[in-house]
Order: sequence, then C-alpha cells, then structure tokens
Amino acid sequence: MNNIETSTLDKEMPLAPPQVRSNAESELEHYGAIHRDCGIDGRKQTLLKYLGGIAIAFLPFILMVNDPYWLNIIAFTYLMGGLAAAWNIIGGFAGQFSLGHGVFFGIGAYVTARFYTLFDVSPWLSMIPAALFAALIAVLISWPTFRLRGPFFAIATMAFNEVAFVIANHFDSLTNGPSGILIPFKPGFANMIFVERWQYGLLMFVFAALVIGITVLLRRSRLGYYLLAVREDEDAARAAGINVLSVKLRGMALSAGLTSIGGTLFAMYLRYIDPPTLFTMTDVGVKFALITLIGGIGTIAGPLLGAALIIPFENFLRAELASALPGINLAILGFLMVLAALFMKRGLVGALTDLWRKLELMWMARK
Repeated sequence: MNNIETSTLDKEMPLAPPQVRSNAESELEHYGAIHRDCGIDGRKQTLLKYLGGIAIAFLPFILMVNDPYWLNIIAFTYLMGGLAAAWNIIGGFAGQFSLGHGVFFGIGAYVTARFYTLFDVSPWLSMIPAALFAALIAVLISWPTFRLRGPFFAIATMAFNEVAFVIANHFDSLTNGPSGILIPFKPGFANMIFVERWQYGLLMFVFAALVIGITVLLRRSRLGYYLLAVREDEDAARAAGINVLSVKLRGMALSAGLTSIGGTLFAMYLRYIDPPTLFTMTDVGVKFALITLIGGIGTIAGPLLGAALIIPFENFLRAELASALPGINLAILGFLMVLAALFMKRGLVGALTDLWRKLELMWMARK
C-alpha cells in the first residue's frame, strides 16, 4: 500500500517544481540579455557573421581578378584593412591612440628584407622573429608611455615614429640608409615573390582574414574583456583587480606583432623599402588610425570597411587631383578624418547600426 501511494505521489509530483524551473529560465534569460546588451553573440552566430563578412570582402577580388589596376588597389585594401585591424586591438579595444605603429611596420619590413638579402632566409620564416622582435620593442617602449593618458600618449608614440625614421636614415649597416633596400626578383612561393598580381591579392586577403579572425577571438577572450574594461574606465578596472599595465602591454605586443607581419608582406610586395616609405606619418602612422576611425573604432568590421572606403578613394584623389595641386589628396583625407571625428564618432559601422535600428523600430511601429 505504501509503495502504491509512493508511486502515485511520484507521478503527481513533477521532477522539478514549476517555481524552480521558472527561476532557472529567468536566470538564463537574464544572462542572455546581458550578453545581448554587451554585443556579444553566441559562438555559432559569431562564426556565421565572420564567414559571411569574409565572403563579402572576397567578392571584389573575384570580380576584378583580371584587372591589374584594380587588383593592385584591392591588394592594398586588404593589407591596410589587416593592419588597421591590428591597430584596432590597442587603439580601439584598449582605447590607447597609438601613432607609433610605423615602428613595428618598419621592423617587419627591414628584418625580412635583411634576412632575405644577406642570408637568403625565406620571408615565411623571417616574419616570425620579426614579429617577436616588434612585440618586444613594443613592450619596451610602451612600458613608460602607458603611464601617460590621452593626447600625451599619442604624442609620445608619434615621437617614437620620428626616432625610428632618424635611426633608419643613419644606420646604413642595418637599413642601407636613405638608399633603401632593393629585394631581388626571384619568383617562387618560398620567396613570397609572385609573377601574377592576383597571387599577392590572395596573400593580402588571407592576412586580413587572419587578423580579423584573431580580433574576433580576442574580443571573446578574457584579455579582450580586460582591454574593454580599461578603455571604458581605467581607474574602475584597476579597482576591480585588473592589472591595467599588464593588460595594455599584452594588447600592444599582439598588435605590434601583427603589424610587423603586415610590414613583411608590404616589403615583399613592393620589393623596395626605404625610411620615407615605412615611417612617413601620413602614409603609415596616421593612416591605420584614420581607416579605423572612419570604419568604426573598437568594432570588428570597422577597419576592413574603412580600408574599403579610404584606399580606393585615396587612389582616385591621387590620380585625379595630385598632379594639379600637390598634397590636395592628403588635405581632403585629413578633412574627412575631422568630419568623422565630429559627426561619426562610431564610424560607418556605428552609423549603419543606428540606421538599421531605426528601420527596425519603424517596421515594428507599422505592425
């Protein structure tokens, strides 16, 4: 009798009380809402977004693969998009506006060129020690400068860029001075020198896709959260127990290493490097920041979107206006940067996101 009563009681009683299940569900919804508010998608959603974005970015390459002029522009767009994404790690995620990334870019180019011309070392191999060396230099020069904030930090990093320019000009034994380094033409995959231009375009696309993939992973990692916390409120992050200096140094080292790899690709594409090409502020130091600002600083897609807008537009201005009025193309780009800083603080990505939300609200209001 007792057994019958017990089994009947078990059938009537649910395994989990409705109130408990309700609390669990509400808790899951609560955490889901937090993740949505923070802009953090699930893994599958993130992977689909990444693959979709990369597929869209690859379309111009497929459409223009037989046009050498546009293929050259597209290759540089991919390269600058990857470099801007590398800059975005420390400039966008951590909020440290560095203007000294030309130093790491130059390190990658010079180390690769010297290893190749003196010891015949493949660029695929030399890019690794170059990236590690750039990361080490980044830590050494950032250690004192990270104690500065805002415009003082930006000015200090700009000074490093100028110092690197002077060193590259005067240390002939390392950099061949103002004469630069000419890399001999020896086509082959091992030498990272190709006959067909589309092969360079594909190489630059892979670089951009890898860097953006790394930023996606970083954005979802603990270091990524720490970088965002430091950007939002450095004092609050320190009070919460985050080692702010260590977080900044790790972010800068990763950013510098990836920038150095971009310098390697640049050197092997042009096959000639000299100090003005690598350390000019308008062509290197400021451009990474300009592309990211216009595309959307602190976002994943912003750097590549900014490069897709700026690089072709810059080539158009140079071709149409530079001969009539030298420097006008740079003045127009600088004016665009001011406009972007004033009216599009979140860049194109932020503007498009706001527009999409407004359209959604209008659509819901009609229902």
